[in-house]
Amino acid sequence: MTDSPLPLLLAAEVREALAHRRPVVALESTIISHGLPRPRNLAVAQELEALVRAGGAVPATVAVLDGVAHVGLGKAELERIADDPAVRKLSFRDLAPALATGASGATTVSATAFLAARAGIRVFATGGLGGVHRGWATTLDESADLPLLARTRITVVCAGVKSILDVPATLERLETLGITVLGYRTDSFPGFYLTSSGHPVDWTVTDPAEVVAVMRQQDRLGGLSSALLVTNPVPPEQQLDQALHDRVLAEALAAAEAAGATGQAATPFLLGYLTEHTAGASLEANLAAVRGNVRLGAEIATAWAEHPA
Repeated sequence: MTDSPLPLLLAAEVREALAHRRPVVALESTIISHGLPRPRNLAVAQELEALVRAGGAVPATVAVLDGVAHVGLGKAELERIADDPAVRKLSFRDLAPALATGASGATTVSATAFLAARAGIRVFATGGLGGVHRGWATTLDESADLPLLARTRITVVCAGVKSILDVPATLERLETLGITVLGYRTDSFPGFYLTSSGHPVDWTVTDPAEVVAVMRQQDRLGGLSSALLVTNPVPPEQQLDQALHDRVLAEALAAAEAAGATGQAATPFLLGYLTEHTAGASLEANLAAVRGNVRLGAEIATAWAEHPA
């Protein structure tokens, strides 16, 4: 017996846009459920969708509700993701059990990228990606984002990887996995909270049309169905103060070790520590980066819709 295709419930607006080749931008939902305090999380979710619309594209926030994968959420569904404390955090590996058991969860980068690509969406805007964790040689801790993106044809607009990670090791891993990295109007890999991580990127693009040209050549080449990362730095005037970032991050790493915060607990611990000990400045820099990525994602999706492969 052959299983039926993956059950994806596309919002009517998303389904219509895809059918008529109009621009669509996928958005993750963990920033709503786990990344921001209530009630600000819902306000930010609505703001990001509004930014996509202002850019001429249709937003497709992704989540799993009662065992059904949704690509595009209505008002009540968005509110549920924001308000329900029972909503789980779902990586790609969690999708099958969530669908099988009727669970509800917000999707991380890996789960969002997978479901969006399966729905036929080519552009996904987020904040910072996961990557190789510090101390990898001992823990072998690497985000599920990387291997999933190595086999998923989607363009991800991001502000690099979270600065709590081992950035040089992550860049090496991206190279090994064959994931192309573009710097958007920068020759430096963004530092998530910071405009620059201090590490170079090999390729720089200056407008959405150039990104679309790379996307077209990806498709023409064939071969690996890997993602394209468009790394878009937070504006210098909105970045976290470098000295404050470095000091608090060092303290956070020491605190995490003392608390035994490892594995899946490490990232929320470190991000929470940074938010608390920068008096919320790290969160504001994060949101500034996300807003910029969503705006750029809408521009790229529009250019792609006008000139697809």
